[in-house]
Amino acid sequence: MPKSRKVTAGVLLIGDELLSGRTRDANLQEIATFLAPLGISVAEVRIVSDEASRIVMALNALRTANRYVFTTGGIGPTHDDITADAVAAAFGVNVDVRADALAIIEDWYERSGTPLTESRKRMARIPDGASLIENPVTGAPGFQLGNVFVMAGVPKIMRGMLEDIAHRLEGGAVTHSLTVSAGGLREGDLAEALRMLQAENEDVSIGSYPFFIEVKDGAPKRGTKLVARSVDKHALKIVGDALMDVVRDAGGEPVLEGGEKR
Repeated sequence: MPKSRKVTAGVLLIGDELLSGRTRDANLQEIATFLAPLGISVAEVRIVSDEASRIVMALNALRTANRYVFTTGGIGPTHDDITADAVAAAFGVNVDVRADALAIIEDWYERSGTPLTESRKRMARIPDGASLIENPVTGAPGFQLGNVFVMAGVPKIMRGMLEDIAHRLEGGAVTHSLTVSAGGLREGDLAEALRMLQAENEDVSIGSYPFFIEVKDGAPKRGTKLVARSVDKHALKIVGDALMDVVRDAGGEPVLEGGEKR
């Protein structure tokens, strides 16, 4: 695949606990940060409950619209861990305990001196045609089926699984970014100039993000951060210089916070 081509990923976060607010998601940022240097941008994220029909519907939409899909959650040993079944249903294949996955789990629990219950054997249920994703943290594997990577919801486990995924991905152009901080200026002070600058530079994405800093015994310090992103480093530099001028023209003192890959 040409490195100039944009490659996108969808992320499907699964779990009632996320929707209820009981658990705060930490996986999206981890996945996006992991994919960025590979030239893969997260284009869409969905959060769904532990309900098979919703998982299937969201998964089919994401895997059609994106090169890759990453799911987290719902592959544990309890009754509400139904992600493997939902993924199998989305692809129209069977799912059952698979010998290679079960062998990994049996070895892991034997070495840890933990009983292997029937509930724990559920974690060896893998859809037909899927390849396993190594889990260096707790043993029970994730799996890949087509362009879908199915991982655990626990952040530490999910992060460990990502290490067995990078070599399976074909990325595109890496998106670079820079940030210009405009202390003391509000978004409205810059909006019209930013609109014109964006219209003139279609290959660069420009965003504005207000910030507030609490100051002891005084009014909060406020301002706006201007973030430019592009796969074209030259175009990004031109827009970065223009953003500095936009801030100066509005009466502010721009601070270039540097570039980074995102």
